[in-house]
Amino acid sequence: MDEAELIGAARGGDRQAFDELVRRTFVDTFTLARRLTGNEEDARDVVQEAYLRAWKGIGKFRGDAQFSTWLYRITANAASTHVHRRRRQRAEPFDDEFEPVDTRAEQQVSQAAESAETLDRIARALDELPAKLRTVVVLKDVYGLSHEAIGDELGITVSAAKVRLHRARRKLRDALYDEGVEANAV
Repeated sequence: MDEAELIGAARGGDRQAFDELVRRTFVDTFTLARRLTGNEEDARDVVQEAYLRAWKGIGKFRGDAQFSTWLYRITANAASTHVHRRRRQRAEPFDDEFEPVDTRAEQQVSQAAESAETLDRIARALDELPAKLRTVVVLKDVYGLSHEAIGDELGITVSAAKVRLHRARRKLRDALYDEGVEANAV
C-alpha cells in the first residue's frame, strides 16, 4: 500500500495500516524527538505520546501537508509539553551520550575527538535553549524546513518563525562563543 492508502485505512480505524505508518516514520520521528528533548529516554516518551496523539487525531488529518510533516508538528508539540513538564519536575540538566566514532588512524581519532567535543558543546548549548527556540532550530537547521513550513508546523507566522530562529541562533552563538567553540562551527 502507498502512504495515501494507509492513511485512508487508518482514518477508517485500521490499526494495522496505522502500525505500518508508524514503521515507516519511526526513525525520523524518534530522531526529531531525540534532538528536541536532549536524551533518549525522554525521546521514547515523546514518540509514544506523538503516535498516541496521531492515532487519536488521524481522522482530523486533512492531507493538506504530507503525513510526515503533520507528524513533525505533533512530535514537536509533544516534545515541548514533555520538556516543560520535566523541567518543572526536576532541575537537572539533560545528559547527552554520543556514540564513539569509528576511525582508523591517529589523525582521524584526534579529529573525531575534537569533532565529538564540538558536537557535545553544540548539543549542550541547544539543550539550554527554551523549547520554542530549540524546536525552530531543529526544524530549520536539521530537517531543512522552510520558514513557511516551520510556521505551519508550529502554528505561528512566518515572521515569528524567522524571529525565533534568529534569536535561537544568536543564543547558540553566544553560548558557543563563551565555551570557546568557533562561530564557524555552528
